[in-house]
Amino acid sequence: MAAFTIAAGTGNWFSALALGVTLLKCLLIPTYHSTDFEVHRNWLAITHSLPISQWYYEATSEWTLDYPPFFAWFEYILSHVAKYFDQEMLNVRNLNYSSSRTLLFQRFSVIFMDVLFVYAVHECCKCIDGKKVGKELTEKPKFILSVLLLWNFGLLIVGRFQTSSFFFGDSKRHMEGAFLFAVLLHFKHIYLYVAPAYGVYLLRSYCFTANKPDGSIRWNSFSFVRVISLGLVVFLVSALSLGPFLALNQLPQVFSRLFPFKRGLCHAYWAPNFWALYNALDKVLSVIGLKLKFLDPNNIPKASMTSGLVQQFQHTVLPSVTPLATLICTLIAILPSIFCLWFKPQGPRGFLRCLTLCALSSFMFGWHVHEKAILLAILPMSLLSVQKAGDASIFLILTTTGHYSLFPLLFTAPELPIKILLMLLFTIYSISSLKTLFRKEKPLFNWMETFYLLGLGPLEVCCEFVFPFTSWKVKYPFLPLLLTSVYCAVGITYAWFKLYVSVLIDPPVGKTKKQ
Repeated sequence: MAAFTIAAGTGNWFSALALGVTLLKCLLIPTYHSTDFEVHRNWLAITHSLPISQWYYEATSEWTLDYPPFFAWFEYILSHVAKYFDQEMLNVRNLNYSSSRTLLFQRFSVIFMDVLFVYAVHECCKCIDGKKVGKELTEKPKFILSVLLLWNFGLLIVGRFQTSSFFFGDSKRHMEGAFLFAVLLHFKHIYLYVAPAYGVYLLRSYCFTANKPDGSIRWNSFSFVRVISLGLVVFLVSALSLGPFLALNQLPQVFSRLFPFKRGLCHAYWAPNFWALYNALDKVLSVIGLKLKFLDPNNIPKASMTSGLVQQFQHTVLPSVTPLATLICTLIAILPSIFCLWFKPQGPRGFLRCLTLCALSSFMFGWHVHEKAILLAILPMSLLSVQKAGDASIFLILTTTGHYSLFPLLFTAPELPIKILLMLLFTIYSISSLKTLFRKEKPLFNWMETFYLLGLGPLEVCCEFVFPFTSWKVKYPFLPLLLTSVYCAVGITYAWFKLYVSVLIDPPVGKTKKQ
Protein backbone atom coordinates (compact mmCIF):
# COMPACT_ATOMS: atom_id res chain seq x y z
CA MET A 1 0.00 0.00 0.00
CA ALA A 2 2.85 2.37 0.84
CA ALA A 3 4.49 1.62 -2.49
CA PHE A 4 1.23 2.36 -4.28
CA THR A 5 0.83 5.67 -2.46
CA ILE A 6 4.32 6.74 -3.46
CA ALA A 7 3.74 5.66 -7.04
CA ALA A 8 0.42 7.48 -7.18
CA GLY A 9 2.00 10.62 -5.86
CA THR A 10 4.64 10.62 -8.55
CA GLY A 11 2.17 9.84 -11.32
CA ASN A 12 3.27 6.21 -11.73
CA TRP A 13 0.01 4.71 -10.47
CA PHE A 14 -0.43 2.56 -13.57
CA SER A 15 2.93 0.87 -13.02
CA ALA A 16 1.96 0.26 -9.40
CA LEU A 17 -1.31 -1.41 -10.45
CA ALA A 18 0.47 -3.60 -12.99
CA LEU A 19 3.18 -4.56 -10.53
CA GLY A 20 0.63 -5.30 -7.83
CA VAL A 21 -1.38 -7.75 -9.94
CA THR A 22 1.84 -9.41 -11.10
CA LEU A 23 2.91 -9.98 -7.51
CA LEU A 24 -0.52 -11.38 -6.70
CA LYS A 25 -0.26 -13.86 -9.56
CA CYS A 26 3.14 -14.92 -8.27
CA LEU A 27 1.58 -15.62 -4.88
CA LEU A 28 -1.06 -17.79 -6.57
CA ILE A 29 1.50 -20.00 -8.34
CA PRO A 30 1.15 -22.96 -5.91
CA THR A 31 -2.67 -23.02 -6.14
CA TYR A 32 -4.86 -25.46 -8.07
CA HIS A 33 -4.34 -25.89 -11.81
CA SER A 34 -7.01 -27.27 -14.13
CA THR A 35 -6.80 -29.65 -17.07
CA ASP A 36 -5.49 -26.71 -19.11
CA PHE A 37 -2.14 -27.42 -17.44
CA GLU A 38 -1.94 -30.83 -19.14
CA VAL A 39 -3.45 -29.46 -22.36
CA HIS A 40 -0.68 -26.94 -22.84
CA ARG A 41 2.02 -29.32 -21.62
CA ASN A 42 0.92 -31.74 -24.31
CA TRP A 43 0.92 -29.01 -26.96
CA LEU A 44 4.43 -28.02 -25.93
CA ALA A 45 5.48 -31.65 -26.35
CA ILE A 46 3.76 -32.05 -29.73
CA THR A 47 5.27 -28.95 -31.30
CA HIS A 48 8.70 -29.57 -29.82
CA SER A 49 9.19 -33.25 -30.61
CA LEU A 50 7.17 -33.82 -33.78
CA PRO A 51 7.47 -32.43 -37.32
CA ILE A 52 4.85 -29.91 -38.41
CA SER A 53 3.20 -32.53 -40.62
CA GLN A 54 2.12 -34.45 -37.48
CA TRP A 55 0.99 -31.56 -35.27
CA TYR A 56 -2.71 -31.80 -36.14
CA TYR A 57 -2.73 -35.62 -36.40
CA GLU A 58 -1.07 -36.53 -33.10
CA ALA A 59 -3.66 -38.12 -30.77
CA THR A 60 -1.71 -39.91 -28.02
CA SER A 61 -3.41 -37.63 -25.49
CA GLU A 62 -7.10 -36.80 -25.46
CA TRP A 63 -6.03 -33.13 -25.41
CA THR A 64 -5.17 -32.87 -29.08
CA LEU A 65 -3.91 -29.65 -30.66
CA ASP A 66 -7.05 -27.69 -31.55
CA TYR A 67 -5.83 -24.08 -31.78
CA PRO A 68 -4.81 -22.27 -35.00
CA PRO A 69 -1.25 -22.48 -36.40
CA PHE A 70 0.07 -19.23 -34.91
CA PHE A 71 -0.69 -20.55 -31.43
CA ALA A 72 0.99 -23.83 -32.33
CA TRP A 73 4.12 -21.89 -33.34
CA PHE A 74 3.83 -19.92 -30.12
CA GLU A 75 3.87 -23.20 -28.18
CA TYR A 76 6.86 -24.30 -30.29
CA ILE A 77 8.80 -21.18 -29.28
CA LEU A 78 7.85 -21.65 -25.63
CA SER A 79 8.97 -25.27 -25.78
CA HIS A 80 12.54 -24.19 -26.48
CA VAL A 81 12.48 -22.26 -23.23
CA ALA A 82 10.64 -25.06 -21.41
CA LYS A 83 13.44 -27.55 -22.07
CA TYR A 84 15.67 -25.59 -19.69
CA PHE A 85 13.09 -26.07 -16.93
CA ASP A 86 12.20 -29.74 -17.34
CA GLN A 87 12.93 -31.76 -20.47
CA GLU A 88 10.47 -34.47 -19.44
CA MET A 89 7.47 -32.21 -19.96
CA LEU A 90 8.27 -32.26 -23.69
CA ASN A 91 7.79 -36.02 -24.06
CA VAL A 92 4.52 -36.66 -25.91
CA ARG A 93 4.01 -39.98 -24.12
CA ASN A 94 4.45 -38.47 -20.65
CA LEU A 95 0.70 -38.11 -20.18
CA ASN A 96 -0.44 -36.10 -17.15
CA TYR A 97 3.17 -35.32 -16.34
CA SER A 98 3.67 -32.74 -13.60
CA SER A 99 6.62 -31.40 -11.67
CA SER A 100 7.40 -28.28 -9.69
CA ARG A 101 9.57 -26.95 -12.54
CA THR A 102 6.85 -27.62 -15.10
CA LEU A 103 4.35 -25.77 -12.92
CA LEU A 104 6.70 -22.81 -12.56
CA PHE A 105 7.26 -22.64 -16.30
CA GLN A 106 3.54 -22.75 -17.08
CA ARG A 107 2.73 -20.07 -14.52
CA PHE A 108 5.59 -17.76 -15.46
CA SER A 109 4.89 -18.04 -19.19
CA VAL A 110 1.43 -16.58 -18.52
CA ILE A 111 2.78 -13.87 -16.23
CA PHE A 112 5.47 -12.93 -18.74
CA MET A 113 2.98 -12.66 -21.61
CA ASP A 114 0.88 -10.34 -19.44
CA VAL A 115 3.34 -7.63 -20.52
CA LEU A 116 1.41 -7.43 -23.80
CA PHE A 117 -1.89 -7.17 -21.97
CA VAL A 118 -0.57 -4.44 -19.66
CA TYR A 119 0.65 -2.46 -22.67
CA ALA A 120 -2.73 -2.86 -24.38
CA VAL A 121 -4.57 -1.63 -21.27
CA HIS A 122 -2.23 1.36 -21.09
CA GLU A 123 -3.04 2.22 -24.72
CA CYS A 124 -6.78 1.82 -24.10
CA CYS A 125 -6.64 4.26 -21.19
CA LYS A 126 -5.29 6.92 -23.54
CA CYS A 127 -8.55 6.76 -25.50
CA ILE A 128 -10.80 7.41 -22.52
CA ASP A 129 -12.62 10.73 -22.46
CA GLY A 130 -11.43 12.82 -19.50
CA LYS A 131 -14.58 14.92 -19.05
CA LYS A 132 -15.55 13.10 -15.85
CA VAL A 133 -12.23 13.68 -14.14
CA GLY A 134 -12.56 13.77 -10.37
CA LYS A 135 -10.31 15.52 -7.93
CA GLU A 136 -9.07 12.25 -6.45
CA LEU A 137 -6.96 9.81 -8.42
CA THR A 138 -9.32 6.93 -7.62
CA GLU A 139 -12.25 8.83 -9.17
CA LYS A 140 -10.62 9.25 -12.57
CA PRO A 141 -12.07 7.08 -15.38
CA LYS A 142 -8.59 6.02 -16.51
CA PHE A 143 -7.71 4.75 -13.04
CA ILE A 144 -11.01 2.90 -12.68
CA LEU A 145 -10.66 1.31 -16.12
CA SER A 146 -7.09 0.23 -15.36
CA VAL A 147 -8.24 -1.58 -12.23
CA LEU A 148 -11.23 -3.16 -14.00
CA LEU A 149 -8.95 -4.59 -16.70
CA LEU A 150 -5.67 -5.34 -14.92
CA TRP A 151 -7.33 -6.74 -11.80
CA ASN A 152 -10.19 -8.46 -13.64
CA PHE A 153 -11.28 -11.39 -11.49
CA GLY A 154 -11.88 -13.65 -14.47
CA LEU A 155 -8.37 -13.16 -15.81
CA LEU A 156 -6.93 -13.81 -12.35
CA ILE A 157 -8.48 -17.27 -12.04
CA VAL A 158 -8.46 -18.28 -15.72
CA GLY A 159 -4.82 -18.70 -16.64
CA ARG A 160 -4.05 -18.79 -20.32
CA PHE A 161 -5.50 -15.78 -22.06
CA GLN A 162 -2.09 -14.62 -23.29
CA THR A 163 -3.35 -13.37 -26.62
CA SER A 164 -6.17 -11.33 -25.08
CA SER A 165 -3.99 -8.25 -25.35
CA PHE A 166 -4.36 -8.12 -29.13
CA PHE A 167 -8.09 -7.72 -28.63
CA PHE A 168 -7.69 -4.12 -27.58
CA GLY A 169 -6.56 -1.41 -29.91
CA ASP A 170 -7.20 2.09 -31.14
CA SER A 171 -10.19 1.90 -33.48
CA LYS A 172 -8.78 4.82 -35.48
CA ARG A 173 -5.65 2.91 -36.53
CA HIS A 174 -7.51 0.84 -39.08
CA MET A 175 -4.72 -0.95 -40.94
CA GLU A 176 -2.87 -1.75 -37.74
CA GLY A 177 -6.10 -2.95 -36.15
CA ALA A 178 -6.90 -5.16 -39.16
CA PHE A 179 -3.44 -6.70 -39.05
CA LEU A 180 -3.54 -7.38 -35.30
CA PHE A 181 -7.03 -8.84 -35.46
CA ALA A 182 -6.05 -11.12 -38.36
CA VAL A 183 -3.05 -12.28 -36.34
CA LEU A 184 -5.29 -12.77 -33.32
CA LEU A 185 -7.70 -14.98 -35.27
CA HIS A 186 -4.84 -17.26 -36.19
CA PHE A 187 -3.84 -17.44 -32.53
CA LYS A 188 -7.31 -18.11 -31.14
CA HIS A 189 -10.22 -18.79 -33.47
CA ILE A 190 -12.67 -18.06 -30.65
CA TYR A 191 -12.37 -14.43 -31.80
CA LEU A 192 -14.39 -15.36 -34.88
CA TYR A 193 -17.26 -14.44 -32.55
CA VAL A 194 -16.44 -10.76 -32.97
CA ALA A 195 -15.14 -10.86 -36.56
CA PRO A 196 -18.44 -9.51 -38.00
CA ALA A 197 -18.10 -6.37 -35.85
CA TYR A 198 -14.52 -5.79 -37.00
CA GLY A 199 -15.34 -6.44 -40.65
CA VAL A 200 -18.35 -4.14 -40.80
CA TYR A 201 -16.64 -1.39 -38.81
CA LEU A 202 -13.58 -1.40 -41.06
CA LEU A 203 -15.72 -1.38 -44.19
CA ARG A 204 -17.97 1.39 -42.85
CA SER A 205 -15.36 3.70 -41.33
CA TYR A 206 -12.28 3.05 -43.46
CA CYS A 207 -13.36 1.90 -46.91
CA PHE A 208 -16.01 4.65 -47.09
CA THR A 209 -14.15 7.89 -46.57
CA ALA A 210 -17.04 10.31 -45.91
CA ASN A 211 -20.53 10.51 -44.42
CA LYS A 212 -23.49 12.78 -45.08
CA PRO A 213 -24.45 15.36 -42.41
CA ASP A 214 -27.10 12.95 -41.03
CA GLY A 215 -24.46 10.26 -40.55
CA SER A 216 -25.42 8.06 -43.51
CA ILE A 217 -22.84 6.92 -46.06
CA ARG A 218 -21.71 8.88 -49.09
CA TRP A 219 -21.66 5.94 -51.48
CA ASN A 220 -19.41 7.77 -53.93
CA SER A 221 -16.71 7.94 -51.26
CA PHE A 222 -15.99 4.22 -51.51
CA SER A 223 -12.26 3.50 -51.85
CA PHE A 224 -11.23 0.37 -53.77
CA VAL A 225 -7.64 1.00 -52.78
CA ARG A 226 -8.48 0.73 -49.09
CA VAL A 227 -10.55 -2.43 -49.60
CA ILE A 228 -7.69 -4.05 -51.49
CA SER A 229 -5.25 -2.95 -48.77
CA LEU A 230 -7.36 -4.52 -46.03
CA GLY A 231 -7.89 -7.67 -48.07
CA LEU A 232 -4.17 -7.94 -48.74
CA VAL A 233 -3.34 -7.66 -45.05
CA VAL A 234 -5.82 -10.41 -44.13
CA PHE A 235 -4.69 -12.60 -47.02
CA LEU A 236 -0.99 -12.34 -46.18
CA VAL A 237 -1.55 -13.14 -42.51
CA SER A 238 -3.75 -16.12 -43.43
CA ALA A 239 -1.24 -17.32 -46.00
CA LEU A 240 1.57 -17.18 -43.47
CA SER A 241 -0.51 -19.14 -40.95
CA LEU A 242 -2.21 -21.73 -43.14
CA GLY A 243 0.23 -21.86 -46.06
CA PRO A 244 2.45 -24.66 -44.70
CA PHE A 245 -0.60 -26.86 -44.04
CA LEU A 246 -2.04 -26.05 -47.46
CA ALA A 247 1.25 -27.20 -48.99
CA LEU A 248 0.99 -30.41 -46.96
CA ASN A 249 -2.64 -30.86 -48.08
CA GLN A 250 -3.72 -30.83 -44.41
CA LEU A 251 -6.20 -27.95 -44.27
CA PRO A 252 -9.24 -30.26 -43.85
CA GLN A 253 -7.52 -31.94 -40.89
CA VAL A 254 -6.62 -28.58 -39.33
CA PHE A 255 -10.20 -27.33 -39.66
CA SER A 256 -11.59 -30.58 -38.24
CA ARG A 257 -9.52 -29.94 -35.12
CA LEU A 258 -10.47 -26.26 -34.89
CA PHE A 259 -14.21 -26.96 -35.22
CA PRO A 260 -14.91 -30.27 -33.45
CA PHE A 261 -18.70 -30.43 -33.80
CA LYS A 262 -18.84 -33.99 -32.43
CA ARG A 263 -18.08 -32.69 -28.94
CA GLY A 264 -21.69 -31.85 -28.23
CA LEU A 265 -23.84 -28.79 -27.60
CA CYS A 266 -22.53 -28.05 -24.10
CA HIS A 267 -19.67 -28.88 -21.79
CA ALA A 268 -20.29 -31.11 -18.76
CA TYR A 269 -20.69 -27.84 -16.85
CA TRP A 270 -23.11 -25.84 -18.97
CA ALA A 271 -21.96 -22.39 -19.96
CA PRO A 272 -24.59 -19.98 -18.57
CA ASN A 273 -26.30 -19.18 -21.86
CA PHE A 274 -29.59 -19.78 -23.69
CA TRP A 275 -28.87 -23.50 -24.08
CA ALA A 276 -28.43 -23.87 -20.33
CA LEU A 277 -31.98 -22.57 -19.91
CA TYR A 278 -33.13 -24.78 -22.78
CA ASN A 279 -31.51 -27.88 -21.26
CA ALA A 280 -32.92 -27.08 -17.82
CA LEU A 281 -36.41 -26.69 -19.26
CA ASP A 282 -36.05 -30.03 -21.06
CA LYS A 283 -35.06 -31.71 -17.78
CA VAL A 284 -37.97 -30.14 -15.89
CA LEU A 285 -40.42 -31.23 -18.60
CA SER A 286 -38.95 -34.75 -18.63
CA VAL A 287 -39.33 -35.05 -14.84
CA ILE A 288 -42.91 -33.82 -15.03
CA GLY A 289 -43.57 -36.16 -17.94
CA LEU A 290 -42.27 -39.16 -15.99
CA LYS A 291 -44.24 -38.23 -12.87
CA LEU A 292 -47.46 -37.90 -14.87
CA LYS A 293 -46.57 -41.02 -16.91
CA PHE A 294 -46.64 -39.11 -20.19
CA LEU A 295 -43.14 -40.44 -20.95
CA ASP A 296 -41.84 -43.98 -21.09
CA PRO A 297 -38.69 -44.35 -18.91
CA ASN A 298 -37.31 -46.83 -21.45
CA ASN A 299 -37.35 -44.14 -24.14
CA ILE A 300 -35.36 -41.60 -22.13
CA PRO A 301 -31.97 -40.99 -23.83
CA LYS A 302 -29.09 -42.47 -21.87
CA ALA A 303 -26.66 -39.67 -22.75
CA SER A 304 -26.76 -37.21 -19.87
CA MET A 305 -25.96 -33.51 -19.93
CA THR A 306 -24.54 -33.79 -16.41
CA SER A 307 -22.60 -37.03 -16.59
CA GLY A 308 -19.24 -35.28 -16.65
CA LEU A 309 -18.63 -36.24 -20.27
CA VAL A 310 -18.59 -34.03 -23.33
CA GLN A 311 -20.64 -35.88 -25.90
CA GLN A 312 -23.52 -35.74 -28.34
CA PHE A 313 -26.95 -36.36 -26.86
CA GLN A 314 -30.65 -36.17 -27.51
CA HIS A 315 -33.06 -33.99 -25.58
CA THR A 316 -35.98 -35.79 -24.00
CA VAL A 317 -38.95 -33.51 -24.64
CA LEU A 318 -37.72 -30.47 -26.57
CA PRO A 319 -36.24 -30.81 -30.07
CA SER A 320 -32.56 -31.72 -30.08
CA VAL A 321 -30.19 -28.98 -31.19
CA THR A 322 -27.77 -29.35 -34.12
CA PRO A 323 -24.65 -27.29 -34.95
CA LEU A 324 -26.52 -25.75 -37.89
CA ALA A 325 -29.36 -24.65 -35.59
CA THR A 326 -26.91 -22.91 -33.23
CA LEU A 327 -25.22 -21.21 -36.20
CA ILE A 328 -28.55 -19.88 -37.47
CA CYS A 329 -29.54 -18.68 -33.99
CA THR A 330 -26.18 -16.96 -33.55
CA LEU A 331 -26.41 -15.18 -36.91
CA ILE A 332 -29.96 -14.02 -36.19
CA ALA A 333 -28.83 -12.71 -32.78
CA ILE A 334 -25.85 -10.87 -34.26
CA LEU A 335 -27.51 -9.29 -37.30
CA PRO A 336 -29.39 -6.43 -35.56
CA SER A 337 -26.18 -5.15 -33.94
CA ILE A 338 -24.39 -5.33 -37.30
CA PHE A 339 -27.18 -3.36 -38.97
CA CYS A 340 -26.98 -0.74 -36.23
CA LEU A 341 -23.23 -0.46 -36.72
CA TRP A 342 -23.79 0.16 -40.43
CA PHE A 343 -26.93 2.30 -40.48
CA LYS A 344 -26.66 3.99 -37.05
CA PRO A 345 -22.94 4.70 -36.62
CA GLN A 346 -22.05 5.84 -33.12
CA GLY A 347 -18.29 6.13 -33.48
CA PRO A 348 -15.82 4.00 -31.50
CA ARG A 349 -18.37 3.56 -28.70
CA GLY A 350 -20.85 2.10 -31.18
CA PHE A 351 -18.18 -0.26 -32.45
CA LEU A 352 -17.37 -1.47 -28.94
CA ARG A 353 -21.04 -2.04 -28.17
CA CYS A 354 -21.54 -3.99 -31.40
CA LEU A 355 -18.41 -5.99 -30.68
CA THR A 356 -19.68 -6.81 -27.18
CA LEU A 357 -23.05 -7.86 -28.59
CA CYS A 358 -21.37 -10.13 -31.14
CA ALA A 359 -19.36 -11.76 -28.34
CA LEU A 360 -22.42 -12.08 -26.10
CA SER A 361 -24.69 -13.36 -28.89
CA SER A 362 -22.14 -16.03 -29.83
CA PHE A 363 -21.82 -16.94 -26.17
CA MET A 364 -25.59 -17.14 -25.83
CA PHE A 365 -26.31 -19.31 -28.86
CA GLY A 366 -23.01 -20.88 -29.99
CA TRP A 367 -22.17 -24.57 -30.17
CA HIS A 368 -20.04 -26.10 -27.42
CA VAL A 369 -19.38 -22.74 -25.76
CA HIS A 370 -16.87 -22.70 -22.92
CA GLU A 371 -17.85 -20.76 -19.80
CA LYS A 372 -14.57 -18.79 -20.00
CA ALA A 373 -15.78 -17.22 -23.27
CA ILE A 374 -17.84 -14.76 -21.23
CA LEU A 375 -14.59 -12.80 -20.77
CA LEU A 376 -14.75 -11.86 -24.46
CA ALA A 377 -17.76 -9.72 -23.60
CA ILE A 378 -16.73 -8.57 -20.13
CA LEU A 379 -13.39 -7.06 -21.21
CA PRO A 380 -14.68 -4.71 -23.96
CA MET A 381 -17.68 -3.87 -21.78
CA SER A 382 -15.19 -2.60 -19.20
CA LEU A 383 -14.19 0.20 -21.59
CA LEU A 384 -17.81 1.23 -22.03
CA SER A 385 -18.55 1.15 -18.30
CA VAL A 386 -16.51 4.28 -17.49
CA GLN A 387 -18.17 6.41 -20.19
CA LYS A 388 -21.95 6.08 -19.73
CA ALA A 389 -24.04 5.26 -16.67
CA GLY A 390 -26.30 2.93 -18.66
CA ASP A 391 -23.34 0.92 -19.89
CA ALA A 392 -21.92 0.85 -16.35
CA SER A 393 -25.13 -0.74 -15.09
CA ILE A 394 -25.05 -3.42 -17.79
CA PHE A 395 -21.36 -4.04 -17.15
CA LEU A 396 -21.88 -4.59 -13.42
CA ILE A 397 -24.67 -7.11 -13.98
CA LEU A 398 -22.71 -8.90 -16.70
CA THR A 399 -19.37 -8.98 -14.91
CA THR A 400 -20.77 -10.00 -11.51
CA THR A 401 -22.87 -12.81 -12.99
CA GLY A 402 -20.24 -13.86 -15.52
CA HIS A 403 -17.46 -13.97 -12.95
CA TYR A 404 -19.54 -15.97 -10.51
CA SER A 405 -20.29 -18.49 -13.27
CA LEU A 406 -16.55 -19.27 -13.31
CA PHE A 407 -16.58 -20.45 -9.69
CA PRO A 408 -17.05 -24.16 -10.56
CA LEU A 409 -13.73 -24.08 -12.43
CA LEU A 410 -12.02 -23.80 -9.03
CA PHE A 411 -13.70 -26.56 -7.06
CA THR A 412 -11.03 -27.58 -4.54
CA ALA A 413 -11.36 -26.59 -0.88
CA PRO A 414 -8.11 -24.57 -0.53
CA GLU A 415 -9.17 -22.22 -3.34
CA LEU A 416 -12.68 -21.61 -1.96
CA PRO A 417 -11.80 -18.68 0.35
CA ILE A 418 -9.41 -17.25 -2.27
CA LYS A 419 -11.97 -17.09 -5.07
CA ILE A 420 -14.69 -15.74 -2.78
CA LEU A 421 -12.39 -13.03 -1.39
CA LEU A 422 -10.99 -11.99 -4.77
CA MET A 423 -14.42 -11.78 -6.38
CA LEU A 424 -15.87 -9.84 -3.43
CA LEU A 425 -13.01 -7.33 -3.58
CA PHE A 426 -13.32 -6.87 -7.35
CA THR A 427 -17.12 -6.66 -7.28
CA ILE A 428 -17.25 -4.21 -4.36
CA TYR A 429 -14.63 -2.01 -6.02
CA SER A 430 -16.42 -2.11 -9.39
CA ILE A 431 -19.78 -1.13 -7.94
CA SER A 432 -18.46 1.54 -5.56
CA SER A 433 -16.11 3.18 -8.09
CA LEU A 434 -18.69 3.32 -10.88
CA LYS A 435 -21.36 4.59 -8.47
CA THR A 436 -18.96 7.38 -7.47
CA LEU A 437 -18.15 8.15 -11.10
CA PHE A 438 -21.83 8.50 -12.00
CA ARG A 439 -23.10 9.78 -8.65
CA LYS A 440 -24.87 12.73 -10.30
CA GLU A 441 -27.00 10.40 -12.42
CA LYS A 442 -29.77 7.94 -11.57
CA PRO A 443 -28.94 4.78 -9.56
CA LEU A 444 -27.12 2.08 -11.50
CA PHE A 445 -29.50 -0.69 -10.34
CA ASN A 446 -33.26 -0.93 -9.92
CA TRP A 447 -34.77 -3.04 -7.14
CA MET A 448 -35.12 -6.14 -9.34
CA GLU A 449 -31.46 -6.06 -10.43
CA THR A 450 -30.31 -5.50 -6.86
CA PHE A 451 -32.39 -8.43 -5.64
CA TYR A 452 -30.99 -10.70 -8.35
CA LEU A 453 -27.34 -9.82 -7.67
CA LEU A 454 -27.79 -10.26 -3.92
CA GLY A 455 -29.22 -13.71 -4.69
CA LEU A 456 -25.74 -14.88 -5.70
CA GLY A 457 -24.81 -14.93 -2.00
CA PRO A 458 -27.46 -17.46 -0.87
CA LEU A 459 -26.76 -19.49 -4.02
CA GLU A 460 -23.08 -19.80 -3.08
CA VAL A 461 -23.96 -20.73 0.51
CA CYS A 462 -26.35 -23.44 -0.67
CA CYS A 463 -23.96 -24.90 -3.25
CA GLU A 464 -20.75 -24.83 -1.20
CA PHE A 465 -21.82 -25.10 2.43
CA VAL A 466 -25.28 -26.69 2.58
CA PHE A 467 -25.59 -29.11 -0.35
CA PRO A 468 -22.48 -31.23 0.52
CA PHE A 469 -24.12 -32.20 3.82
CA THR A 470 -27.45 -33.27 2.32
CA SER A 471 -28.53 -36.67 1.01
CA TRP A 472 -28.94 -35.12 -2.44
CA LYS A 473 -25.15 -35.07 -2.88
CA VAL A 474 -25.14 -38.75 -3.84
CA LYS A 475 -28.39 -38.82 -5.78
CA TYR A 476 -28.03 -35.47 -7.59
CA PRO A 477 -24.31 -34.62 -7.64
CA PHE A 478 -24.81 -32.31 -10.61
CA LEU A 479 -27.38 -30.07 -8.89
CA PRO A 480 -24.98 -27.28 -7.75
CA LEU A 481 -23.59 -26.97 -11.29
CA LEU A 482 -27.09 -26.90 -12.74
CA LEU A 483 -28.28 -24.23 -10.31
CA THR A 484 -25.19 -22.08 -10.87
CA SER A 485 -25.43 -22.35 -14.64
CA VAL A 486 -29.16 -21.61 -14.82
CA TYR A 487 -29.09 -18.74 -12.29
CA CYS A 488 -26.16 -17.07 -14.05
CA ALA A 489 -27.77 -17.67 -17.46
CA VAL A 490 -30.72 -15.55 -16.35
CA GLY A 491 -28.45 -12.61 -15.45
CA ILE A 492 -26.30 -12.84 -18.58
CA THR A 493 -29.41 -13.11 -20.78
CA TYR A 494 -30.84 -10.03 -19.06
CA ALA A 495 -27.61 -8.06 -19.59
CA TRP A 496 -27.53 -9.11 -23.25
CA PHE A 497 -31.15 -8.04 -23.76
CA LYS A 498 -30.66 -4.73 -21.92
CA LEU A 499 -27.57 -3.87 -23.98
CA TYR A 500 -29.39 -4.73 -27.19
CA VAL A 501 -32.33 -2.47 -26.32
CA SER A 502 -29.91 0.36 -25.54
CA VAL A 503 -28.11 -0.06 -28.88
CA LEU A 504 -31.34 -0.19 -30.86
CA ILE A 505 -32.90 2.93 -29.33
CA ASP A 506 -29.79 5.14 -29.21
CA PRO A 507 -29.67 7.73 -32.02
CA PRO A 508 -26.79 7.73 -34.54
CA VAL A 509 -23.95 10.20 -34.29
CA GLY A 510 -24.74 12.74 -37.00
CA LYS A 511 -21.29 14.01 -37.77
CA THR A 512 -19.73 14.39 -41.15
CA LYS A 513 -16.59 12.36 -41.52
CA LYS A 514 -13.77 14.09 -43.24
CA GLN A 515 -11.47 12.20 -45.48
